[in-house]
Amino acid sequence: MPAPNKRSRSYRRVFKKTPGGKNKIHYEKRKPSKAICGGCGAVLPGTANKRAFKMQNMAKTAKRPSRPYGGVLCSKCMRELQIERARQND
Repeated sequence: MPAPNKRSRSYRRVFKKTPGGKNKIHYEKRKPSKAICGGCGAVLPGTANKRAFKMQNMAKTAKRPSRPYGGVLCSKCMRELQIERARQND
């Protein structure tokens, strides 16, 4: 029987094969949800989908795109925002 804190479905059950040839259940936290665009709500491409302890060891360039509003807005919304700002300044 698993420990009481492992019985909930907030942990995913992963079957790992041991060197002895047996299958054991390992309990892992689930992946976080994908990053979404602040403008249109679409899933952001080029952003990492890892838990915090894995993200802190990743390079900054691996976590999100290196362009204005990278990791916040999708490229379409970012382009629209820049065009809108350029038109306001005229």
